[in-house]
Amino acid sequence: MAVVDYAVDGHIATVTLNRPEARNAVNPEVAVRLADAWDAVRDDDNVRVAILTGTGTVFCAGADLGRLVPLIAGTRGVEDEWDEKLLARPDIFEYAFLRSFDPVKPVIAALNGHAIAGGMEMTQGTDIRVSVPAAKLGVQEVKWAIFPAGGSTVRLPHQLPHAKAMELLLTGDLITADEALGYGFLNYVTDDVIGKATEIANKIAANGPIAVQAIRKSARACLGMEELDALKLETKISAPVFKTEDAQEGPRAFMEKREPVYKGK
Repeated sequence: MAVVDYAVDGHIATVTLNRPEARNAVNPEVAVRLADAWDAVRDDDNVRVAILTGTGTVFCAGADLGRLVPLIAGTRGVEDEWDEKLLARPDIFEYAFLRSFDPVKPVIAALNGHAIAGGMEMTQGTDIRVSVPAAKLGVQEVKWAIFPAGGSTVRLPHQLPHAKAMELLLTGDLITADEALGYGFLNYVTDDVIGKATEIANKIAANGPIAVQAIRKSARACLGMEELDALKLETKISAPVFKTEDAQEGPRAFMEKREPVYKGK
């Protein structure tokens, strides 16, 4: 496996962080390979859902403070091809940390361990989340006098109770998986995160892919909008779905008491 492994099984893509010796910290190579993986998820019509996970006992400890941050800050020079590739892509962190880049397909986080700093920010960019019981989650950038710029100041107050989000952002403290589950930040806490994530992914992949993507798009786009404006946007996003071949196949299969065969058309 490379430092980021990408594999497709049926309609499910799995993106695996694979630097366990460095707690899956994001160095230039990881950032570039993550960007390539998310491009592949978005562009492959066969892929209907993605699972994001890691190897070892830590999901992701965030940015590699020895390699990535000095390069971006300009305190070290270019040393290899991965440094060059990273600097050639100004949008790299939008991809790597699922900040503003949208892979279009639903993403399920299967947290095999701690999700800290950039690892927590990647998690915030996913749609459904499963974690092992031992994991701890949080953004600790403030402890090192840096900013959690992967989206945490925007997303965390929406995804956690406001006061708890502010506590985590300003203290750098971590919460346990059970606490995150209680706050609704996680869907499930289980020892078998891949098994649970795959179970959910299979359910999603069995649904009409155009409908799935439109529902996800509407839910994300309408977040924080005024209700009437959001309803208008929902209508705009939903209307084309009803004109698809899949939208004819679904009700037909229901009436014929059989499993639908969706083609994404």
